[in-house]
Order: sequence, then C-alpha cells, then structure tokens
Amino acid sequence: MEKKTYGIKIECIQGDIASQTGIDAIVNAANAQLRIGGGVAGAIHRAAGPGLEQECRPLAPIRPGEAVITGAHNLPNKYVIHCLGPVYGRDKPEDRLLSSCYRNALKLAEQNEIRSVAFPAISAGAFGYPIEDAANVAIKTIMEILPDLRNVAIIRFVLFNTSDLEVFNSALSSMK
Repeated sequence: MEKKTYGIKIECIQGDIASQTGIDAIVNAANAQLRIGGGVAGAIHRAAGPGLEQECRPLAPIRPGEAVITGAHNLPNKYVIHCLGPVYGRDKPEDRLLSSCYRNALKLAEQNEIRSVAFPAISAGAFGYPIEDAANVAIKTIMEILPDLRNVAIIRFVLFNTSDLEVFNSALSSMK
C-alpha cells in the first residue's frame, strides 16, 4: 500500500530491512547496547559487517525512545538510525516511548538531509508490543510529523511477514 501526503510518499512493503536498495537510511530496532542481538538488529548487523558494531560502541547505551545515527557500512544504504523501542509491559508509557522512536528517527533524518527512510515494526518482535497497537502508534506518529518534514520524501515500512504487512496497510489506509 502507498499513500502520498504533504508530498511525502508513505508505503508498506513485505521484505528484509537489511536489503533496502534505493533507500538512504534504514532504522534498526536496536537493543540498548547497540550490539548485534537477534531479529532486526541481528539482520542489520550481520549484513553491515563488524564495522557497524565498532561505530556503535561509543554511542551506547541508549534509552527507550532514543535514536542515534551511524554509517551503514556494507549495507546498500548511507545511514543506519538506531532506535531503542520500549519493552511492552515494562517500559512505561509504551505508546509515548514508541512514538518517540519514530519522531527521533525522523528528526535525525531531517538533520542529516536524508530523503528516504525505511522502518521495521519497532518493538513488535522480541519486545512484545502487539502488532496492531505498534502499527497504529507508528502510522499516527508519522502522520503528525509529516507537515514538519522538509528533506524526507519517502517513508517506507518494511514488514517481515504477510500478516504484519496487512496490519500496517490497514493502519495506513485508516489514517486521513
């Protein structure tokens, strides 16, 4: 699904966040130490190579809702924006912390004159955030930020499986 608002294209696709060619920056659903980990963080670190972890070391630790930016190393992108999403049921308030991830990532994108950003479903994997709630927070936050964006022209949500893609498509189609 694709929607264009304020001249910015928002799209949802199924795929691998670590193989997004033609996208300036991908977002890592990171852990606090910005290490390899599992899920999205593992896929990104494995594809980027050991240089990514070395660059991340002095930036860690980060807190839920925070974002930092690094180079992309062996990835087909220029940057990786690392966000620590909330652990559902532990980090409170979950919705505000998750929203901060998207806000802070897009703030870094603007500061670095990034034209295109690809997001995974932050916190919806191992951190246990229910996918429907995560999608609604993500899409609502993006829609609130759109009027303030000057550099970003493409926002892509990259979902690993079909059911997550359907949830994000539904959330996107319901937004005005």
